[in-house]
Amino acid sequence: MRKVRRHDQAGITLIELVIAIVIVALLAALAIQGVTRAIYASRSAGGLASLIASLTRARSVAASTEVDVVLCPSVDGKTCSAGFHWEEGWIAFQATKPGSNHVPGETVILHEPALAARVHLVTSAGRTRIRFQGNGSNAGSNVTFTLCDLRGPHAATAYAMANNGNLHSTAPEGAGIASACAGL
Repeated sequence: MRKVRRHDQAGITLIELVIAIVIVALLAALAIQGVTRAIYASRSAGGLASLIASLTRARSVAASTEVDVVLCPSVDGKTCSAGFHWEEGWIAFQATKPGSNHVPGETVILHEPALAARVHLVTSAGRTRIRFQGNGSNAGSNVTFTLCDLRGPHAATAYAMANNGNLHSTAPEGAGIASACAGL
């Protein structure tokens, strides 16, 4: 009778190794995607917090000094920019002279630097300036701020400010989403 020798297998096969690497790669990709989304959600939240703080401060200064205060987008922190994109930063100043553009002699009460990379903030078309009157109310029509980041249009958020200066969450609209998400 012939003896059969058994060889115990030590280690793993090439196929098992490839499968394990594929599973680890998929799990890593999912984790990275989740972390990236969380980072951009945090950046958008930071931009919203800066906006709310700026609006609150501008409104408060206007009401306490009884002098109009204007918020406008600003790239250099000294002058108002044309357009309704605010992601490069903004300023607020006491508007002691006619008009809604900052002129020499008007006090800049705040300068907010650019938002985090790949986060955009726009106002409603036609609303490039926010003017708080001496009583704290918002002069002009309601304005909607739309935030978009690298997560895309489905994650865009919008906040509307009524003439009384109160800000509330609202559903983002097509034009605001398109404008805020362009170029991301």
